[in-house]
Amino acid sequence: MQLSRRKFTTLAATGIAGLATRTSFAADESNAAGWIDAHVHVWNPDTQSYPLDKDYKKADMQPASFTADELFAHCRPEGVQRVVLIQMSFYQYDHRYMNEVIAAQPGIFSGVAIVDHHAENLTSRMRELADQGSRGFRLTSGGGGAKVWVDDPGMSTLWSEAAKNGWAACPLINPHDLPAVDTLCEKHPETTVVIDHFARVGISGQIDPEDLANLCRLARFENVHVKTSAFYALGKKQPPYDDLSEMIRRVLDAFGPERLMWASDCPFQVQGEHSYAASISLIRDRLDFLSESDKQWLLRGTAEKVFFG
Repeated sequence: MQLSRRKFTTLAATGIAGLATRTSFAADESNAAGWIDAHVHVWNPDTQSYPLDKDYKKADMQPASFTADELFAHCRPEGVQRVVLIQMSFYQYDHRYMNEVIAAQPGIFSGVAIVDHHAENLTSRMRELADQGSRGFRLTSGGGGAKVWVDDPGMSTLWSEAAKNGWAACPLINPHDLPAVDTLCEKHPETTVVIDHFARVGISGQIDPEDLANLCRLARFENVHVKTSAFYALGKKQPPYDDLSEMIRRVLDAFGPERLMWASDCPFQVQGEHSYAASISLIRDRLDFLSESDKQWLLRGTAEKVFFG
C-alpha cells in the first residue's frame, strides 16, 4: 500500500533520522564501467560437482539453474556490467561455486559470504573468504530473530573484524528485527552495514509507517547503507512497482543517495510477470524525484564504494 502524502509528511516531520544532505556524484573513470547490481544469487545445476547443503534438495533449486551467463542475458542489455554475488543458502558455507565465478572474470564480481559466527576459526575463515573476493558477510536472522545476535560473542567478533578490515555486515532481516540491528550498530558504529531489501518493509503487502520509521532511524549511524531491492516481493508486488516510490523517497531523504544501492535480487526478480528491466527501470527511469547524481549513486557509486573499493 502506497504511503499517503499525509502519512509521509508526518513521518518526515518526526525528525527520527533527519534529512540527509545530498552529495553529488563525482565523475571519474568509473562512470564508464556501467551499472552495478548489488544483489544476485547464482547456482549451478550440477549438484555432483557442487553438492547442496544437507537441509536442501535439488527440487528446492527454483529455477533449476542460474549461472553467470544466464544472469548476463538479463543484466547486460540494461547496462549492468558488475555484480555483487550473495552466497546462496543452498550451498551454506561451501563457497566453491561463488568463488569460481568471481575468479573466472576478475573485476566483474564481488562477493558476500556466509560464515558460522559460532565457529572457532571465524576470524581466519572471514579472512580466507575475503582473499577469494568477498567484501561482506551475510547475517540471516532465521527463526530466533536478530535479537539473539545482540549479546552473542561470535556476532560481536564478526562485526569487529568487519570494521577492522573494511568489510560489510549484511543483515537479511524482517522489520521486527530492526531494533536489534539498531543496538548492534550502537555497539559497533565503525562497522559498515548494508541492510538487504529495505529490511523487507512491505513484504506483507503494505508499507507499515512504524516499520519504515524504524528503518530510517538507522540513518543516524553514518556507516549504515540500504539496498533498494527485491521489488517483486514488496508492496503490491506488481511491476512497474510505482507503489514503492514513497518508501524509496523516504529512505533517500533519511540516508542520502550515497548510502543507497539498487539491486535486483536475481533470479527471483526474473520469475513470472517480473523482469530485470522492470526492476532497474524504477530507479533509472520512473522516479522523477531522483536527480541524475542520485541515480549514479544508487546504480553504481554506493555499491562500488562498499563492495569494489
